[in-house]
Amino acid sequence: MSLLIEVTGLEKRFGATTVLRGVDLHQAKGECVALIGPSGCGKSTFLRCLNQLETADAGKMRIGEMTVPVGRSLNTAGLRQLRQTAGMVFQQFHLFPHRTALENVMEGPRYVLGKPHAEADAVARELLRKVGLADRVDHRPAQLSGGQQQRVAIARALALRPEVLLLDEPTSALDPELRDEVRNVLAQLGDEGMTMVLVTHDMDLARRTADRVLFLSEGLVAESGTPEEIFTSPKSDRAREFLRRVRP
Repeated sequence: MSLLIEVTGLEKRFGATTVLRGVDLHQAKGECVALIGPSGCGKSTFLRCLNQLETADAGKMRIGEMTVPVGRSLNTAGLRQLRQTAGMVFQQFHLFPHRTALENVMEGPRYVLGKPHAEADAVARELLRKVGLADRVDHRPAQLSGGQQQRVAIARALALRPEVLLLDEPTSALDPELRDEVRNVLAQLGDEGMTMVLVTHDMDLARRTADRVLFLSEGLVAESGTPEEIFTSPKSDRAREFLRRVRP
């Protein structure tokens, strides 16, 4: 299987604090990798370095055909290309409040990809149908539940046709009864072969969606395996203690 993501020895410091201390990730096309671990272990920082929302200090990164530099930021054109290659979904939905669900999803195809209005409209409607919101295209965010807003955000990220979807705690801002809406969509995307890097404290989401789970601790990958291996028989004391605390 061809590697779509190659990260070697990634390091990130904030002043005197080292958050990432040499993280590796080699991920195949079509694979979903979930990053779990205690708060402050570097999960979200790793994801933000992949998309250059943070600039890594050392290491090597490649996503698709793009080499992501360390120690410096890409120029505007490079950042646009990177963020088309690796779409990002955040904990908070960041939808335009004055625009409908359809208009929010149309933004990328229309103004980033330069598609004609009719084509952008068709793409957005199809993606909203895919995430189960065909009947909500004319609703503004305030008229949608949290789960519906996050599904719009996922559709918006997919509208740029990314090779990789980066997801930072996509269910943590949702009430428990709404999380299944997003879990179902992400599981479907995984089944369809979408490459995803998922940072989450939602162990049900990781177990259901991921092909591989990385447990991070103190800025390092302390353990890696299938969901069955990690959740059923973790090898390290740190992973066992973490999972004991987060399991309901």
